[in-house]
Amino acid sequence: MMKAVILVGGEATRLRPLTCNTPKIMIPVLNRPFFEHLAGYLKKHNVIDIVLAVGKSPEQIQDYFGDGSRLGVRLTYSIEDLALGTAGAVKNAERFLDDSFVVLNGDIFTDIDLSAMLRLHRKSKAMASLALTPVDDPTIYGVVETDSEGRVRRFIEKPSRDKVTTNMINAGIYILEPDILNHIAPNTFSMFERDVFPPLLEEGQVVYGYPFQDYWIDIGTPDKYLKLHHDLLRRHVGNRGIEFEGESFVHSSAQIEGPAIIGEGCFIDRNSIVKGPAVLGARCRIEEGAVVEGAVLWQGCQISRGAKLRNCLVACRCRVGEESEILDGSILGDDVLVGRGSELSKGTKIWPGKNIGPGKVSS
Repeated sequence: MMKAVILVGGEATRLRPLTCNTPKIMIPVLNRPFFEHLAGYLKKHNVIDIVLAVGKSPEQIQDYFGDGSRLGVRLTYSIEDLALGTAGAVKNAERFLDDSFVVLNGDIFTDIDLSAMLRLHRKSKAMASLALTPVDDPTIYGVVETDSEGRVRRFIEKPSRDKVTTNMINAGIYILEPDILNHIAPNTFSMFERDVFPPLLEEGQVVYGYPFQDYWIDIGTPDKYLKLHHDLLRRHVGNRGIEFEGESFVHSSAQIEGPAIIGEGCFIDRNSIVKGPAVLGARCRIEEGAVVEGAVLWQGCQISRGAKLRNCLVACRCRVGEESEILDGSILGDDVLVGRGSELSKGTKIWPGKNIGPGKVSS
């Protein structure tokens, strides 16, 4: 059995305004905090001791998840007073690590076979094993070049097309031996991919790559967060399935087309349409003639008569006025009020607590 260190100390700026009030590991995915999905995944591979490497204000996370017993895991918190980077955060958790351990970036969802990766790690007697996933365009990533046996030869940061030798990138999942902590300076900002792994190669240490084709996505951006919902909905309820998480009211003239999840206590009025892939959080209200298509709504939202939402993200307790449109890629933070007849064009972001008047609004 391994321990896991999950890196959640970043500010999640790419996901704002969704993360202005909600830590990244607590943002809902299919109406459950993202960390609950991570914990379930780790449990499948017999990893139940989890260290959360958190930032300097972890109270919201600690208050919600506690010791992890509700999720069937044991949670420990490693708190950073200053930003320490991926490697620095793990070094800060050194007192909790006494055997092989896995490190995951806190914004990754994956189906990688962690048990198989551990077997390869131990068979190769590696100090570090890195999960590697293929991408279509490696020029925008740091790629990892390996030899025929899988041993890492070098790291290449954002290679030009004429210098691309592989399309395998660092997937942000590592299995490490405790000795690696001796190669990380304490109380210092450092990154594995820049400050730790390359020097290990120069010293001749054994570093292996573990290529995989399983599902993997970095949800650090709103479009990837929405894509994860769409992917998981089809997996969870099927292409046409509809799941009600509790009692809700659905008018007989309303239409719900899956895949969709409807949270507890929702109200879906006459002639309204919910078209999947879509998620409604608890206590959402979809009024007469409103259309919600391909969207994710957090809890307590009200979509007024004749409004239209399409492929957008709406955080908690938002109010969308009559005949308004929230269009592709738009994002509303918590407690946003959109006035009647407003139109939010593609990619518009509205910060929490804002009141948006009628007319066209762009980012």
